[in-house]
Amino acid sequence: MSVRSVAGLLVAGCALLAAGPSSAGAEKPFFDRVVGSWTGPGEIVAGKYKGTKFVCTFAGEAQEKSTGMALDGSCRVGLFSQKMRAEVRQKGNSFAGSFLDGAAGKGLDIVSGTIEQNAMVVGLNRKQLKGAMVARLADSDSLNITVSVRVAEKLVPVIGMSLKRGEEDPVKETALGSGFSLD
Repeated sequence: MSVRSVAGLLVAGCALLAAGPSSAGAEKPFFDRVVGSWTGPGEIVAGKYKGTKFVCTFAGEAQEKSTGMALDGSCRVGLFSQKMRAEVRQKGNSFAGSFLDGAAGKGLDIVSGTIEQNAMVVGLNRKQLKGAMVARLADSDSLNITVSVRVAEKLVPVIGMSLKRGEEDPVKETALGSGFSLD
């Protein structure tokens, strides 16, 4: 798996906070609870980059013209940062979306999913890479995300994240306090 594929999965894990056909009426309440600022650590738990730790910061906004959301932010490993962008919207009985520039470029597509109460599960595609993402609101201020990829007939967890609502980035705050800026 390339660094770009891992970055794409990372975006998917963070940004797929809003996708999938759902039990009637579950979409909007879920999106409403997820919209806002989220920050937290994550780790790549399998593959070539296993053990790599990162920190992400995201701002989510509701879609104005349809049920869904857009998410902008970045993820950082050490001093290296990657901008992230995702858009997800309801399309008929399903959802459609893209991360970065979608599977036709260097990103991923959302292809299926469900939302039920405090959890969402979605299908991800990028060329031969198939996977899934689970986003679960543990409470109103905690969001746990797991991204898995399909290996043979089995889904293998690759990325795990624990985001908190509206927290300041602890690495950036420490750096700014020392007179050094990451921006």
